[in-house]
Amino acid sequence: MTAPAVPATRRRVLVVTLDTIADRMAGPAIRAWEISRALSEEHDVRLVTFGRCTRDGDGFRAERTTVEAFRDDVDACDVVVVQGFVFNAFAWLQDCPQVIVVDLYDPFQIETLEVDRYKPAAERERALAFALGELRDQLRRGDFFLCASRRQRDLWFGHLSAAGRINPDTYDADPSLASLLTIVPFGTSAEPPTQARHAIKGATPGIADDDKVVLWGGGVYNWFDPLTLVRAIDRVRGRVPEVRLYFLGMKHPNPDVPEMAVASRTRELADELGLTETHVFFNDDWVPYETRADYLMDADVGVSCHYPHVETEFSFRTRILDYLWAGMPIVSTEGDGFADLVRERGLGRAVPPEDVDALADALAELLTDAEAATSARAAVEATAREFTWPVVLAPLVEFCRAPRRAADAHRLATSDPAAPVPVAVPPVGRWRALRADAGAVWRHLRAGGVRQVVAKIRWRLARRR
Repeated sequence: MTAPAVPATRRRVLVVTLDTIADRMAGPAIRAWEISRALSEEHDVRLVTFGRCTRDGDGFRAERTTVEAFRDDVDACDVVVVQGFVFNAFAWLQDCPQVIVVDLYDPFQIETLEVDRYKPAAERERALAFALGELRDQLRRGDFFLCASRRQRDLWFGHLSAAGRINPDTYDADPSLASLLTIVPFGTSAEPPTQARHAIKGATPGIADDDKVVLWGGGVYNWFDPLTLVRAIDRVRGRVPEVRLYFLGMKHPNPDVPEMAVASRTRELADELGLTETHVFFNDDWVPYETRADYLMDADVGVSCHYPHVETEFSFRTRILDYLWAGMPIVSTEGDGFADLVRERGLGRAVPPEDVDALADALAELLTDAEAATSARAAVEATAREFTWPVVLAPLVEFCRAPRRAADAHRLATSDPAAPVPVAVPPVGRWRALRADAGAVWRHLRAGGVRQVVAKIRWRLARRR
């Protein structure tokens, strides 16, 4: 099997996601959509999903595919950009000749620990094993890997090293390893947001035109901490009676994803505190991607709260990108990479996790102190330029102009994807070995005398037993 021939300057690119492609899209689908749009300026791009697809592409084709059709999809292209759980189902991807880009922006092997936290132990073990199997297959076969931040880059370098992908071939080709793994954050539109209508203020019963809106700009998942936020709003309302907390999307756009335990607990807590539909509001439907600006532009502060989990350490909170795009001050729990940016750039306030008082103080300040809010908005506007899709996707666009298999591709072809990446160990001649031993003896003799030489000899003999 050979990859199809195409003009040198134009490639056939297949972008693969598992998420729903529709007016209402979650983060992975949004990222796949924007990757497709960026690459379609220079290449023939198809975006395919194994889920629902009800939206036409924008300069590219967007379609639903099937398990049976997927091999033909791959055979018809030069470059495949993959995210999510794909390799587990298609072992033949290990041997296909196409260049494969693996998008690792979402560390799903860590995320699954929280997603399945309240399930029976046996189910959790199976889910984790499945995630690790998928990750093993991705790391083994990918030619080019994307991650979302420097923290993630450290994480994935560790995984790639353990998988045998950091080896003499990849190192000699590029000692920085940037040609193997590069940072491609989530992005925002290069066009400023425009509001067609008010979607929250004056449009939601209980929220007036002049109320102060704190926006939770995304889903409510188990690894987030909306409970501390609801408690903080309960305290803020004593100082800022017009404060209103608005949850933008309680239900995931993919109907197969159930409401998580923390979402139910958030509703219950708001009810207990008497805040529901007076100071806390829940939007059950996911907001259409193209109209989200109508909601974002009605918010005064954007908030992101999470627990001090390992998931937090390596996460990349995509909702904060919308806050940057809309130019609003941000309040974030410390612990992730964006909280560092909020603190360092003055984008708002970063507060300790699960600290109700600190969170309440930060929200009250940005809602009532005009100078503090104006300063944060100016910093947000300046930072947002660094995260537009054309800027963040530049490394992937550049790679697709001259795509190539990884430098160690000759090691990877195998019919057994579970086998480790082979590491070639050339035989050492007897004379060369003796010279190496003599050199080692001399070094140890100079460093520690006869006692150190004897100790090293004993250590080597013990290893051979």
